[in-house]
Amino acid sequence: MVETPWGPLGYVTYKRTYARRLNENNANSKTEEFENTVDRIVKASDKQLKVGFSSEEEKRLKEILLGLKGSVAGRFMWQLGTKTIDRLGLMSLQNCAFTVVNEPVRPFTWAMDALMLGSGVGYNIQREYVYELPKLKRKVRIVRKDTNDADFIVPDSREGWVKLLRKTLESHFITGEGFTYSTICVRGKGTPIKGFGGVASGPEELCWGIREISKLLNSRAGKKARPIDCLDIMNIIGYIVVAGNVRRSAQIAIGDYDDIQYLEAKRWDLGIPNWRAMSNNSVVCNDITLLPEQFWEGYNGNGEPYGLINLKLSREIGRTGDTNYPDPDVAGYNPCAEQSLAPFETCCLAEIHLPNIESQEELIEVAIYLYRISKHSLALPCHAKETEDIVHKNMRMGIGITGYCMATEEQQSWLEETYKELREFDVHYSKEKRFPPSIKLTTVKPSGTLSLLSGVTPGAHPGYSHYHIRRIRMASDSALVQVCKQNGYKVEFQRNFDGSDDTNTVVVEFPCKFPENTVVSKDMKALEQLELVKKLQTEWSDNSVSVTIYYRKEELDGIKEWLNSNYNDNLKTVSFLLHSEHGFDQAPLEEIDRQKYEDMVKSVKPITNCEVNEEDIKGSFECATGACPIK
Repeated sequence: MVETPWGPLGYVTYKRTYARRLNENNANSKTEEFENTVDRIVKASDKQLKVGFSSEEEKRLKEILLGLKGSVAGRFMWQLGTKTIDRLGLMSLQNCAFTVVNEPVRPFTWAMDALMLGSGVGYNIQREYVYELPKLKRKVRIVRKDTNDADFIVPDSREGWVKLLRKTLESHFITGEGFTYSTICVRGKGTPIKGFGGVASGPEELCWGIREISKLLNSRAGKKARPIDCLDIMNIIGYIVVAGNVRRSAQIAIGDYDDIQYLEAKRWDLGIPNWRAMSNNSVVCNDITLLPEQFWEGYNGNGEPYGLINLKLSREIGRTGDTNYPDPDVAGYNPCAEQSLAPFETCCLAEIHLPNIESQEELIEVAIYLYRISKHSLALPCHAKETEDIVHKNMRMGIGITGYCMATEEQQSWLEETYKELREFDVHYSKEKRFPPSIKLTTVKPSGTLSLLSGVTPGAHPGYSHYHIRRIRMASDSALVQVCKQNGYKVEFQRNFDGSDDTNTVVVEFPCKFPENTVVSKDMKALEQLELVKKLQTEWSDNSVSVTIYYRKEELDGIKEWLNSNYNDNLKTVSFLLHSEHGFDQAPLEEIDRQKYEDMVKSVKPITNCEVNEEDIKGSFECATGACPIK
């Protein structure tokens, strides 16, 4: 049996995030250990995905997964082998989703549906799309009336919640007629949710969100909705979805680079509603010289820096300079901005733990195993017809690498040849299995949760620092929270933007360190990080390279100069974060010195064995920034 090389937080992260009940029909059943999870994945690859691994291939796949040389997506790890896949198909396994807001109803209801299934959602709210929406009708009254004679009784299901949103939007945009609705069928707060895990939020947050959306649209009665309005509607939808504490609502909003109202949407100093925390925000910029000065306001500490998305380049090439794989239908990205997507498209991810790979041959082998699982998952049916059509056409996936800044130069040098081998394999395998070839195959994502399993640096990021605090969010009533307290870890409620406590969620602090030979961010200037993105976009990723560039204020002029020379032809996406004193309360990572690390370690006992209930498991995130969900 292969011994799993857990990182410092690997085991507790696994138990918190991926361990299902051994007996799904017994609420008191113990949860899986990693060997059980790997067995479930391998069996489901045959029974549900129809990959067709031989017995020898299954044995080797188990070695790869147990040895943390490669990982299927966290969503696969959580859900493969369950009835959820049989019932929901394609979208239940997809990490990434995207739409454009050019219709008054479907983009919003599709986004809510995808978010409730655990997918991160990107949406394009550029003016060219939003202005296709019709004018709002007159003011309408949408009233909660918890009786049997309400116009609409909300079913206790994902579909029921989405239908209430649809009826609300139709009232404002299409009919101009209000209605009453009843939530008497919606299960109460705290009721366990089967399938995805977690507990129900009850109807209150749903009703709050419908009320806020209606209030916003009534304020625009007789006028056109603006991009900022569409942003707020999507963010409120995200707030509704996350309220159940089952999953984080991961979103990226993509707007115009010269939409000043949009650029100021995350200026904390100007005052913003709490729901705007639900999205990362970026702008479409195909020519860096056109950026207005207002874009840089958030980079001076007054708000949250916006990312940059080069749609022109994303449509023209795969890897830098490679025009053999154009992507003309791309209109945006997923929340972590590593996967370019067409409207209503979704895609799946996988991960190679590069420091654990022993040879060029093994890297190719691991990549092909992950490719085969991903490819067959993309052939599943989908309840959303427009999504099934585009996914089956493009077969887009993102096989990523993590731990790049802990890998040796030799390991790093294997990437370019591995990509070529993977492309060649896709041609033959797609023909053999009668699949369309994949429009994109590889990626580099921020990679938070999966990297924690093996304890490597996330994606292509340098280590945050040699010594740091890692903060992990959990459901307040999780049994794992009690284990953390008993073992001496600091636990506190998550705080909202306005300083109030979110009592549904706690933040647990873990002292961590990276090996001394690890490249860490304080030793890597912003321009060096940008050069690394450029290198990986050339050698490995035919999607995008998603790396958050940590910078200091004094580096801004150099960053602007570098972007002026390199951005247009070399970067598909890029985002930035102020390295320290960034103003984020309870940030996912906090740099500390060696003494504080040693003091913290003395007061805690490492968690090497624990038991959690499936209902305690709160959805977590594959991205280092806490942006993308896995289930």
